[in-house]
Amino acid sequence: MVPTGAYGTWPSPIDAALAASHDGHPEYLGVVGDEVWWTAPRPAEGGRRALVRLRADGGEESVLPAPWNVRSRVMEYGGMPWAGAHREGQGPLVVFVHFADQRLYAYEPDVPGAGPRPLTPLSTVGGGLRWADPQLRPERGEVWCVLEEFTGSAPTDVRRVIAAVPLDGSAAEDRSAVRELSDDRHRFVTGPRLSPDGTRAAWIAWDHPRMPWDATVVMLGEVTEHGPFAAVRPVTGGNDESVAQVEWAPDGSLLFTADRTGWWELQRITSDVLDGEARTLLCPGRGEEFGGPLWKVGSQWFRPLESGLIAAIHGTGATALGILDPETGELVDAAGPWSEWTPTLAVHGDRVIGVAASPRSAYEIVELDTRTGHTRVIGSPHDDPVDPAYYPEPQIRTFTGPDHREIHAHIYPPHSPDRVAPDDELPPYVVWAHGGPTGRAGLVLDLEIAYFTSRGIGVAEVNYGGSTGYGREYRERLREQWGVVDVEDCAAVALALADEGTADPDRLAIRGGSAGGWTAAVSLATTDVYACGTIIYPILDLLSWATGETHDFESQYLESLVGPLEDVPGRYRDRSPITHVDRITVPFLLLQGLDDVICPPVQCERFLEQMAGRQVAHAYIAFEGEGHGFRRADTMIRALEAELSLYAQTFGIDRPDVPLLELRK
Repeated sequence: MVPTGAYGTWPSPIDAALAASHDGHPEYLGVVGDEVWWTAPRPAEGGRRALVRLRADGGEESVLPAPWNVRSRVMEYGGMPWAGAHREGQGPLVVFVHFADQRLYAYEPDVPGAGPRPLTPLSTVGGGLRWADPQLRPERGEVWCVLEEFTGSAPTDVRRVIAAVPLDGSAAEDRSAVRELSDDRHRFVTGPRLSPDGTRAAWIAWDHPRMPWDATVVMLGEVTEHGPFAAVRPVTGGNDESVAQVEWAPDGSLLFTADRTGWWELQRITSDVLDGEARTLLCPGRGEEFGGPLWKVGSQWFRPLESGLIAAIHGTGATALGILDPETGELVDAAGPWSEWTPTLAVHGDRVIGVAASPRSAYEIVELDTRTGHTRVIGSPHDDPVDPAYYPEPQIRTFTGPDHREIHAHIYPPHSPDRVAPDDELPPYVVWAHGGPTGRAGLVLDLEIAYFTSRGIGVAEVNYGGSTGYGREYRERLREQWGVVDVEDCAAVALALADEGTADPDRLAIRGGSAGGWTAAVSLATTDVYACGTIIYPILDLLSWATGETHDFESQYLESLVGPLEDVPGRYRDRSPITHVDRITVPFLLLQGLDDVICPPVQCERFLEQMAGRQVAHAYIAFEGEGHGFRRADTMIRALEAELSLYAQTFGIDRPDVPLLELRK
């Protein structure tokens, strides 16, 4: 007989160190020769991103030792940080961005004694020179990429262009040797995609105050011998339409995913026209997303194959990898258990490689052979660090919120093979609000969730109004309603769980990071639903955030989320948690990275000054060396244990095995 234990007191083999060691997942796939390469997290190595290659014998090898950190800071969220090519008789050449100095480096890993050599110079102006989405052009002796160049000390003193960097290192100390291929007529650009005949380049551009999921435009330019692109013109996209990705098909037609229909759908403009009005939907009427929010430059939701077929990540909520025949519109999904594919794809002949996960497996490198339809894991395979019996069993739920609107959520009830709860006890639940807010919580195995559920604390991940994956109308529910719709939707899910007898109404909590931290803080200030909350690198003061306390990419994001500041200044004040600290009466934990330039620590510091003397139990932990999103194992361990201690103290749970979080008043 399974022993009985109160919710929250259950023993679990999933400790904070184990959860931290499995945080993060492979990103940024590419093919170099016949090898698959990607970046991988290394929490135990200071949180760096390693570049990994898959050898022909199936072995994985880190290309660069610590402290090399392959990660871009363009738009602060980064993007594709490397490119590679195989040279006959010489082995691979890889170009990558090193996080510490943001320089581009070239490296020949198979040349004995060779080390990374810089290709770009340093700059002492503002945030310096940064690079992303590189495209190797060995025939020209160049690498083409996005250049982000700071022109002053303010976060918004910045320009972005497409640039060509010499591979011979002549620009390593000479900024003038970098050849600019586009002008800076647009504030934001993605890396260029070269047509099969090499005569034209296409890229995506957009401008403040629009975000890339609001409105972008596809630009087309003619490639010249030594100068910038010529005859540059917009092809498609524009006001109220988001183009998330653009690529060339082997026949020279232009492929892109855009949401004019209300969904990001795959479309084509033939090479003989290249006019946006003549575009064709390739898989119409499915009511699914074939794209997503362009938070990171170089994200890929589809890739054309040499055969003319198109590999595409698609779905509503959950995602699948499908192979689309653009001539017939037939879409065939890859077989397998995976319910979430990240926006990174690589193709090699008839093979398609992606990164996928499921509710029972973490992200792994998956290969699809389009000739046979066979799928297999080829890299970073999921390995159960504990008995899978400790994993939660998620429920895909749709709740009803205010105005009868649908709210999508994943519910993870408490679960353990070692304990059952007393019949007369309801479990505590923590509502998780994802970041973005233009983002989504995927249906994947997350050991941070299992850390709580295996101890008897339920988790409810809410894809509140404003989340991606459910069409543009759902995404735009948050337009000028941030701090309202997200808060209402999270509360509606929490209260529904309590009303149906799934959760203890007196033991509900909320947690979130970044935009989710905002939602958590506003929820504590404007509702009485929660007994406590965990607020992680949050936005707490809208007015300051909108007037210089964040980076350039999101500096005008609040125009759509809240409204134009000059039109509704009172709204910025009235919705900010820092204005309503008197309404916060329950315990909270505040976690912050001291190197965060997106949601800077000064927001937390001012918030705590306002809370001083109010006799509300709270704790603040600031982490040196952490930015926006924790990456170091020791940070994540301390943060998880502190969060669990908050819930244990608030919910009356005995957890002597967890370090006690000191709550001050």
